[in-house]
Amino acid sequence: MNAAEIKVLSTHAVYEVLGELGPQFERTTGRRLSVGYDPANAIKRQIGEGAAFDVAIVTRAVIDNLAGQGKIAPDTCIDIARCGLGLSVRKGAPKPDIGTVEAFKRTLLAAQSVVRSKEGTSGPYFEKLLERLGIAEAMRGKIALGPSGRVAVLVAKGEAEMAVQQISELLPVTGTQFAGPFPPELQLYTVFSVGIGCACKDKESAQAFIDALTAPSAAPLFKTHGLEPILR
Repeated sequence: MNAAEIKVLSTHAVYEVLGELGPQFERTTGRRLSVGYDPANAIKRQIGEGAAFDVAIVTRAVIDNLAGQGKIAPDTCIDIARCGLGLSVRKGAPKPDIGTVEAFKRTLLAAQSVVRSKEGTSGPYFEKLLERLGIAEAMRGKIALGPSGRVAVLVAKGEAEMAVQQISELLPVTGTQFAGPFPPELQLYTVFSVGIGCACKDKESAQAFIDALTAPSAAPLFKTHGLEPILR
């Protein structure tokens, strides 16, 4: 591996952030980024199986797990942002009312189909939420499992009526429109964290990347893409 290349394994939640911040970092530092995107749990599995990496951007739960396994240096782990869940529909479709718990339930029950993530944090939570709302049985047969990454692509293709996922993963999908966040009483915030791999050979470059990602100047970029920055 080239010493000037930083291999990053990242959740899709910060795809747009890195898409803008990455080239700026490369121009400023002369270092090159190599970024691979997958759901956090898939990244945990890859790293557990020995995948090479310098920096991981995953959920706080996954980074704690990897630090416990001796894969990530605990003293390098920093929370960078959090993100809530939301719902999207096809572009041009009426925006459903999901502002209250009851309105949210009505909207789901009226839907023909709802796509959720298979491996991401939002998918399993949504399944449990349906049980909590008492509509799991009524929704059975309406729930589709999306591909790895942005599940709202199925809405854009007309293969599902609605998509539920983290807001930062819903906003960029062309052909859809964001209906809004989950009601506060039902909201789940996921914290995303970054850390350096214990096997990283160029920790100085890896730390420079983390410094750029967590700099106050990067905060507006996170906000633009549906994430709430956690400032140091």
